[in-house]
Amino acid sequence: MLGSPHPRLGTLWLLLGLIAAALPLHAEPLRLNSGVGAPYFLPDKQGFLDLLVPEVFRRVGVEAEAVRYSASERAMINANNGIDDGVAMRIKGLGKEYPNLVRIDEKVIDNEFVGYASRAQFATTGFDTLRNHHVAYIIGWKVFESVLPPGDAVTLAKDAGQLFSLLENNRADVILFERWQGAHILRERGIKAHLLWPPLVSTEMFMYLHARHAQLAEPAARALRAMKADGTYQRIAAQTLPGFGKQ
Repeated sequence: MLGSPHPRLGTLWLLLGLIAAALPLHAEPLRLNSGVGAPYFLPDKQGFLDLLVPEVFRRVGVEAEAVRYSASERAMINANNGIDDGVAMRIKGLGKEYPNLVRIDEKVIDNEFVGYASRAQFATTGFDTLRNHHVAYIIGWKVFESVLPPGDAVTLAKDAGQLFSLLENNRADVILFERWQGAHILRERGIKAHLLWPPLVSTEMFMYLHARHAQLAEPAARALRAMKADGTYQRIAAQTLPGFGKQ
């Protein structure tokens, strides 16, 4: 009979419709977050992580972007809970506290914690070299708290703006901060100060993915290694971190 195939065709079209509805029209980019500031992130999307993260994942056939949070802890919680897809830059050893994060096993950069001074000039070969200087750092920066507790010769700042004002106004001999963000603030504010060398602390930083993307971790690590081998990584760093590779 002429009407007999129609029920089967109707069922087929229904199934196809359900399948189509279940598929996204386009895949959303992976979001890897971080709480660091400029020059890792810039308003024009030309910061170090703005450029590095998309290129790493482009090489494995996945669209991705780096997003900035003002609160680092919120960034970590959102990545661990799967609200975001990963972390753009963080230290090793997050597994116990954030069990849903899988490390991409190739270093993003060394996070260097350094001193900046406007007048003093000496080699910062250890925290003991700061003993005869008035030092300032931001409240809550544990990398400094354990070795430089608050006291007569230590001032705590509430944020980066206040910290660099202490240096600018000669209310601290040395301020302690992260190297690249510190250099950016000096340039932006026109503060006449210089970097003290070597870094007091240097820590390797890595990207992480939420466990649902674990299959991308090794390909992403290979892609980042390839970027270092072919010079792409160095070009991004030179463009976004003036003085990269130099003291």
